[in-house]
Amino acid sequence: MKNKFNRLSLAVAIAAAAFASQAQAGGYQINEQSVSGQGYGHAGRSSNVNDATIVYGNPAGMSFLDRAQVTAGGTYLNVNTDISNTSSDSSIDGAAAGLGVPPGAVQVPMGPISGTNDGDMVPGTLIPFAFYAHPVNERLAFGFGVYAPFGSKTDYEDTFEGRNFGNYTELRVISAQPTVSYRFNDQWSAGVGITYNRVDGELATKIPGVLLGRPGGPDGEVRVEGDDEALGYNLGVMYQPIPETTLGLTYRSKVSYTLDGQSQASGGAEALIPNQDASLELTTPETVNFSLTQQMTDNLKLMFGASWARWSRFEEIRIDGSVNPDPITQETQNYSNAWAYSVGGEYQLNPQLALRAGVTIDNTPTSDQFRSVRIPSDDRRIFSIGAGWSPTEDMTLDFAYSYLTERSTRVDRERTLGPTQLDYAADYKNEAHGFGAQLTYRF
Repeated sequence: MKNKFNRLSLAVAIAAAAFASQAQAGGYQINEQSVSGQGYGHAGRSSNVNDATIVYGNPAGMSFLDRAQVTAGGTYLNVNTDISNTSSDSSIDGAAAGLGVPPGAVQVPMGPISGTNDGDMVPGTLIPFAFYAHPVNERLAFGFGVYAPFGSKTDYEDTFEGRNFGNYTELRVISAQPTVSYRFNDQWSAGVGITYNRVDGELATKIPGVLLGRPGGPDGEVRVEGDDEALGYNLGVMYQPIPETTLGLTYRSKVSYTLDGQSQASGGAEALIPNQDASLELTTPETVNFSLTQQMTDNLKLMFGASWARWSRFEEIRIDGSVNPDPITQETQNYSNAWAYSVGGEYQLNPQLALRAGVTIDNTPTSDQFRSVRIPSDDRRIFSIGAGWSPTEDMTLDFAYSYLTERSTRVDRERTLGPTQLDYAADYKNEAHGFGAQLTYRF
């Protein structure tokens, strides 16, 4: 039983890491790579050329810039979560309880798991970015960008009722992207960017005191840290059939990681869970973004965008460890392909000031069956406003505010740790406020 418990405990920790990092690219994919784009809900991400952030939005767009420029900024996210209608339960196998029955024959109830459900487990976070674009001539342009495509942090209180399903998760992905674009004529341009991606993650899961020989006593903890580096690429094309209409299409490749890390125990769990190596093959999905920008009048332009992520390739989590040559665990995930849609507009009030607004519908790839306390997300709606102020021809300051609201969702999980069966269920309601600012300087 001890060896089985070791494997299961490590599986809980690392499987949660994989699930959390994958979910960042769906329910919590980071879109904050442009504050000017944030103002109109990123509706024209692949087609509207405002500044150097087009290096990320569509590599082909750099050749539509008239001079070299640098854009840097960030968005501060403040996430609020309300947890309600909670229930939990625990039981132990009758054989382990000394009832003299075969293992698995009967479960002996041990009562609910005591704890709190404060919510608001996501700390405020600043997401920075920086881009540089340099047109060499009327056709050729080079650029470079540094940004965060994925990332999150959930830090529940120590007494969280669902702590045995994940009490701490932190994921950070930083990408660096050299880019080149070429404009074939007045209508067509194409671009490509190579991405160097580094992922760092840390997570923790509480282990019930009853499994550590102290029923009703404090929990132990399993904590996992890991990192990896990998390459990917972006492709973009931009088409302008007439000066007033611009269409853009961007493809972002999948990125494959092998996360190597360590599982470490504390709080009394050391006697049951040896520190050991573990690895996980992780692939984030390819995505496609299409957008249209239409200049309606000299002062008004409207935008539409649609994004698709191929999440259907994420069918299971397979974790290999140093304890046993067989897989530590294989968990079915069955993600769905996900779509997001956005509409927005920009009005040039005067030569110095542009006003923006947009709405985004972002559908989650997760399902009710596999939703986790680490990523308790669902379909979301985002409402954005913004402004761009150009005090001189060389400098623009952009500001944006976004309000995100998610559909109320239910988390209903069960887990077996050694002889113990754990259950936790709760309703989650998430909302977030995003405050963005960026500076563009043209040379």
